[in-house]
Order: sequence, then C-alpha cells, then structure tokens
Amino acid sequence: MSVQIGFVVGALGSGFLNIADRFPIRHVLVVSTFWGAAFNLIIAFFSKSVEFTLFLRFLTGLALSGVYPPGMKLMATWCQKDRGLCIGVLVGSITIGSAFPHLLNAFPLFGEDGMPPWRIVLVSTSAQAVVGALITLFFVQPGPLLPKSAPLNWRFAAEGLLYRPTRLANFGYLGHMWELYAMWSWTPLFLILSYKDSGWSLQLARIAGFGVIAIGAVGSLLAGILADRIGRTTVTVWSLVVSGICAIISGFLFDFPLILTFVCLIWGFAVVADSAQFSTAITELADQRYVGTALTIQTSLGFLLTLITIHLIPLLVESIGWKWSFSILALGPIAGIWSIRILRKLPEANKMASGHK
Repeated sequence: MSVQIGFVVGALGSGFLNIADRFPIRHVLVVSTFWGAAFNLIIAFFSKSVEFTLFLRFLTGLALSGVYPPGMKLMATWCQKDRGLCIGVLVGSITIGSAFPHLLNAFPLFGEDGMPPWRIVLVSTSAQAVVGALITLFFVQPGPLLPKSAPLNWRFAAEGLLYRPTRLANFGYLGHMWELYAMWSWTPLFLILSYKDSGWSLQLARIAGFGVIAIGAVGSLLAGILADRIGRTTVTVWSLVVSGICAIISGFLFDFPLILTFVCLIWGFAVVADSAQFSTAITELADQRYVGTALTIQTSLGFLLTLITIHLIPLLVESIGWKWSFSILALGPIAGIWSIRILRKLPEANKMASGHK
C-alpha cells in the first residue's frame, strides 16, 4: 500500500502541474523509470528498518506515477483507429511486469522454504526497469499525433470529473480498479492456501499465481482488438460482467484447486481486459492538449481506491472467511457497468473507437 500511496501523491501532483503535457513525454518517462529503479534498489542494499523501507516503497510509487500515465499518452500519439490495441499492448506489458515477481518466487535460486533471497527479486526487477528506461531513451519517439506542449493550467486536473463523458469513463475505471488490485494482491495467496490444503505443490501454486495475473496481458490485447472494431463500451461491459461473476464464485472453490485455478485464469483474463479501454476512452474524450493530465488524474483516483480494497480483503477474511470475501469486489463491476451504459447513450460517445461505441 505504500507504493499505491506514493503513486497517488505523485499522480495528483503531476496532474495539477500538467507535467505530462508541459514537458517532453519521453524524458518524463525515462527519468521517472530510473528513479523508480533506484529507490527499489536502495532497499536491497541500504534499508535497515521497516520505516525506511516503507518510505522507499512510497518513493517508488511516486516515481511510477511518471511512467504509467505518460506511457499511455505516448502510445496514443502513434495510434488513432487502433488506439485501443496500442494502449492494450502497454497495459498488457504492465500486467506481465506485475506478475513477474510471482514467477521469480516460483523458481528460487537458494533456500528450502520456497522463497528466493528477497534482494535478488529487488535487484532483478530494478534491472528490468533500467532496461526499459534505456529502450525508451534510445529507441522510442513520440508519434505524429503528439499535440504541442500545453501551458500550465491546474483547472484541467478537475476536468475529468466536471465534463460528463470523461466523468462517466472515470467512474467506469474506478469500478474496474475497485476489483483489480485486490484481486492481484490476494488471489496468489488464496491459490497457495488452496493448493497447500489439498497437498498440492507449493511451486505449482506460485506458477498458477503468476499465470492468473500474466494472462491479463492476453486479455488486454484481445480486448483492444475487439474494442477498436465492435465498440469500446461493449468490450468494457462484457469484461466487467465476466470478472464480476468470477469474483462472486471464486471464494467457494477453495477445496477444488484445479477448478479454482481455471476460474481464476478466466478472472485474470477479464479483470484487466477493460483497463486499457477506459484509458483509451479518456484519450478520445478529453481535451487533446491535456490528455496526459486527464490520464494522470484518472489513474491517481483509481490507485487511491485500491487502498480500500487491498486492505479490506484480509479484514473480511478474518471476519467471514475466504468464501464470501472476494464477493465484495463484484460491487466494482456493477458500478462500472452502470456508468458505461450511460456513457454509451451520450452523443460524445461517437468519438470513441472511430464511432464504434
């Protein structure tokens, strides 16, 4: 949660200062990625206390706020008719990156407890971030759709909530985020407990945890392709329906690890499939001069909401058990569907997906 808080603080500050719209987008990405890698790496070698570690996690989240929203804006400068697919590629990459530590945990280099030395995990992920920054620095350029640098105007930080079409798209995104990070945080542990209770391999459980998150990359790609062709709102609604159903039934499958894994894979596929499409909708509906600001505020609100559900699930587990705890996450998809169905009826919705609502 320290990472989430850092992201929210950084994104809100960046949004009010219009950083993603005032400064070269590639430079914002590269600098933020290097700082995120550095803060992550400092933990591995210099952190001597829980308090300092939590502060460094906060700073890592702060840096990430300059990676994710600007990255989506950068992708949007290269794409128009296939924008859902392009941003879907980016979100799919983030999804695989989020899953990768679980894969590292599944194949420990040392130790008999099934966990690799935690420093190796931190060093490995920092190294990957540095590689990503170098790729961006030397090989990535903004596309022809990049607008001119916008002047500072803090009022546009609130535009996403004041303008009805973007407000509805943001509300749909919040419904999606209510579910997403709590699912990513706790489903791998739920699988471990289920496998362990049934006498199944702990390593298989960790591989399953990786797969459940990583399969979302496939969902992001396919949803992007379909959204550009049949409609942005259609794909988001169906993704929310499927993920909401999985949230309701998954807790009842604890004693059946094979079926549980199958349902969680479907859940992982659907739970992030709509993410890129909510962000793509913002790039199509918002003032084009301040798309970066609109995306930054959207993600800051979404990550702020995740603080509730990430903390809520273990509290519910203590009080009512795993069986019913995940069901609370279905409230997000219900709210998201309501918002997107209203958005679909607005005339401004024709701006999305080249007229394919």
